[in-house]
Amino acid sequence: MSAPPDWLTSSLIYLSAAVVAVPLARAAGLGAILGYLAAGMAIGPWGLKLVTEVEHILHFAEFGVVLMLFLVGLELEPRRLWTLRRPIFGWGSAQVLGCAGVLAGAAVLAGVPLTLAVVAALGLALSSTAIALQVMQERNLMGTSGGQAGFSILLFQDVAAIPILALLPLLAANSAHNVPLPLADKAFEAIKIIGVIGAVVLGGRTLLRPLLRAVAKSGTPEIFTAAALLLVVAVAGLMQVMGLSMALGAFLAGVLLADSEYRHELETDIEPFKGLLLGLFFIAVGMSIDFGVLMAQPWLMLAVVLGFLAVKGVVIWLLARAMGIPLAERPVLVLLLAQGGEFAFVVFQAAAGAKAIEAETASLLVGAVALSMLLSPLLLAALTRWLLPRFANCKTTTLEELAEPQSAPTIIAGFGRYGQIVARLLSAQGLPATVLEHDAGMVETARAFGYQVFYGDASRLDLLRTAGAETAQVLVVAVDDAEQSLAVVDLAREHFPHLKLVARARDVTHWNALRDRGVTELDRELFESSLHTGQRVLQALGLSADEAQAVARRFKQHNTQLLEDMYPHHKDRSKLIAVARQGRQQLEEQMARERAERAGQVKPDTQDN
Repeated sequence: MSAPPDWLTSSLIYLSAAVVAVPLARAAGLGAILGYLAAGMAIGPWGLKLVTEVEHILHFAEFGVVLMLFLVGLELEPRRLWTLRRPIFGWGSAQVLGCAGVLAGAAVLAGVPLTLAVVAALGLALSSTAIALQVMQERNLMGTSGGQAGFSILLFQDVAAIPILALLPLLAANSAHNVPLPLADKAFEAIKIIGVIGAVVLGGRTLLRPLLRAVAKSGTPEIFTAAALLLVVAVAGLMQVMGLSMALGAFLAGVLLADSEYRHELETDIEPFKGLLLGLFFIAVGMSIDFGVLMAQPWLMLAVVLGFLAVKGVVIWLLARAMGIPLAERPVLVLLLAQGGEFAFVVFQAAAGAKAIEAETASLLVGAVALSMLLSPLLLAALTRWLLPRFANCKTTTLEELAEPQSAPTIIAGFGRYGQIVARLLSAQGLPATVLEHDAGMVETARAFGYQVFYGDASRLDLLRTAGAETAQVLVVAVDDAEQSLAVVDLAREHFPHLKLVARARDVTHWNALRDRGVTELDRELFESSLHTGQRVLQALGLSADEAQAVARRFKQHNTQLLEDMYPHHKDRSKLIAVARQGRQQLEEQMARERAERAGQVKPDTQDN
């Protein structure tokens, strides 16, 4: 009997470790990331020694981070990215430069050579994008002010990794073994970076969409999936060849396709690969922890880990305070950004290769970063269990969280422009409602106008239970963020199935997602107001008020039915387009017949007179 090939054995080991460790970690309330890290330590060189070639696996698994940033880019339209330019480059640069400056200063005062202090500070200033974004998505923090701030800072860190890597040869030039780069070479490197990024942006605008359109017309779903992966691999490979960040290239490609018609299909195709490769990445991080270095210098390792976590924590806390992040959101933000990041591995390895630092020192710093990534889920679990409830129970004049059980028959999640109208309508009828809003500024404004609005996230089970979900009759999902609204619906369906759900959909995609979850009482945002506007335009163009009203009513009926007809096919793009085109043609033909009938009715009346 022949032995199985190495790839099959390795796949069996990785999958078995993940299947065992991750459910156990989740059951213990520690999260999936810690499960993956624990699995890596168990099968790695310092555990059962089932896998020894850690570096090869780590390089391969880093592609999971690349795919994740591509999906992040897909969620961020260029217009939205432009609106976030100030927090990204303002707060992001403040975090990176502030943490790096304080860390370097502390290291120099401790007697560390300047070059080593700067390299270590720059690498340790970065945070784990993979862990932070995954935690924020799992906890539905992206819609909060802390989540937006963290996202902006993480984006800047990914961009900042490029100049940091470019700076390493200059730092290495301080060594006697290296010669400073000529000015011409430095200028060439800068021009190369700008040229590559410009080529990606230009190529994305002119080539990506036609290419995807041609592939989509083939009608073969697996080929579209292959094309999506090819796109990410090609852009990442181009950036890598040019000495730039693969993750940045994938992010740019995602942003360029964020406002395309293929966005959701790309997300659906790539999401499974991202999840598996991210899991493999965390397993590889767990395997990469060099316990030999830790055991050789345990006190030094402990001092480095606790030292940089404490320094970064203080700087980020002060920064969060300056940004106006609510007090209850600061601990999670600080913890997520204080840990080391996956880009630090690249920075320290590149620094050792450039002879800016010694290989043993690089190994020590890599171990410190890996341990911080290991400690973060543990600290996050402890934070969630013991510290955050105290923040929740703190009474402040502006951010009182719902503490007393409520008994109103209606719960309204979200007090934006949509939820306000619903709440005011119920209040006018003397019907009480419990209103939840996670935006602190909105809560303060509402209270200033005399509305009773409770601060809190409706996607939290404890808060929803306190709001009276067990006895309430109706839950109005009026949350502005589409993903958060889906999280609220999922929570209500699982724990309070008796609730009648009434929701608003921001667009057709959101409408389909709500329908998938069994929500039937739906209204599309801006649909009714758009109909009224169209009716007024028709009147301005010469139609009578009755005719314009009839046309608008007919359009509404047709559009509502068309949406129902399209829903069964919303995951099949080709069928969806076919149904939509057929529906539009039917509407145009029906409207033409009605215009002809009205014209025929008018003509005889004119002749009789």
